[in-house]
Amino acid sequence: MNRPTLVPELYVTNLGRSLQFYVDLLGFQIAYQRPETGFAALSLEGAHLMLEQTAAVEAATDEEFAQGQWRTARLEPPFGRGISLEITVADVQAVSARLLAHSYPIKLGLQDKWYRVNDRLQGVRQLLVLDPDGYLLRLDQTLGQRAVGAETV
Repeated sequence: MNRPTLVPELYVTNLGRSLQFYVDLLGFQIAYQRPETGFAALSLEGAHLMLEQTAAVEAATDEEFAQGQWRTARLEPPFGRGISLEITVADVQAVSARLLAHSYPIKLGLQDKWYRVNDRLQGVRQLLVLDPDGYLLRLDQTLGQRAVGAETV
């Protein structure tokens, strides 16, 4: 197994609830887990995440930090302020359908968006959703590329 070079690790307040969201609704698979410590590693079509349940909300002491509890500041909902995670999937409409079927709130529904990448436009179909702890996820599906024309992005 090739190890990814970047894997975000997200603190969560309830690992079971987060696994239901990531596995059942988004389609991630559990790569491995350590239930005794409230940890799970997940993957989806090349995307990787780690989830770790924490009961503590205060910044870790130096001793806790040295033991692997890497809370750099007080955790306050929504978690992940200032970060959004882009996850490219093969079928974003299927993800949207699962979220809607479970009445899970979607922050921004499906939309096609074109982003300029140098002299090309990269098209994606995307939706934005907050996970149970408030991390912002942008799930998207590639639509293709085209030359930059009169359209402004």
